[in-house]
Amino acid sequence: MLPLGKKIRLERMKHRPSGKFFFVTVDHSITRGVFPGLINMKDALRKIVAGRPDAITMHKGIAQDFFPPHAGQVSLVLKASSFSPYQPTYDTWVAWVDEAVRLGADAISMGVLVGGDRQAEMLHHLGLISREASLAGMPLIAHIYPKGEMIKQEDQYSVEALSYAVRAGAELGVDIIKTWYPGSPEAFAKVVEVAPGKVVAAGGPKTDTERQFFAMTRGVMDAGAIGVAYGRNIWGHPDPTLMVKALKAIIHGNKGVDEALEILQSG
Repeated sequence: MLPLGKKIRLERMKHRPSGKFFFVTVDHSITRGVFPGLINMKDALRKIVAGRPDAITMHKGIAQDFFPPHAGQVSLVLKASSFSPYQPTYDTWVAWVDEAVRLGADAISMGVLVGGDRQAEMLHHLGLISREASLAGMPLIAHIYPKGEMIKQEDQYSVEALSYAVRAGAELGVDIIKTWYPGSPEAFAKVVEVAPGKVVAAGGPKTDTERQFFAMTRGVMDAGAIGVAYGRNIWGHPDPTLMVKALKAIIHGNKGVDEALEILQSG
């Protein structure tokens, strides 16, 4: 049984009545550089929150400076680690559970990149923060990807590699596990199966078309995932507010691709 604190915070992030989760991530500036859609964080957050996702994931400095006007409208998830363009296969620990509590976050998230020389160190960190989060009644989200140096690039989206990554998170007590979508609902269903009730899909690189993005999201939900955690395809869109609303139609409303496109085009 979940500790009461974890249950309360998870329920605050969970959409009713769908029971699914829709996270928007804005933690990309350390990992990949400052994208145009994230230069003006005040404006970016205003547009995202207007669409009412369930939660937004960000680092502590951005949360402290820009999240206060949105408190009570969406949940805050504090990002506790980051890789970078200079160390692309290592997530370094940068925030702690007590900071998440102080900032009023409903969850803390940590990245882990498996299949590399420093996998053991990152799993050690995940185990430590899992203990801290449990003691504080704080839900733990892990962004786990098989992108270490020992994994061939063509194998990073394989069911085997993704299943290993997801199960590693489940083994260490993670509450919600974010990983890549392997390209089809049938393949993703096999990944979801190794940690049922815990897996959400990452958005990945910006897609070529909106239809392609919505089709992926429909596939994620059909595979049995509990939600999504998207970034670039939302704040990189000309109208992030409508993009959030269109995605909610699929994630929470169980709508199809065409209906999501109609919402997006209504603006």
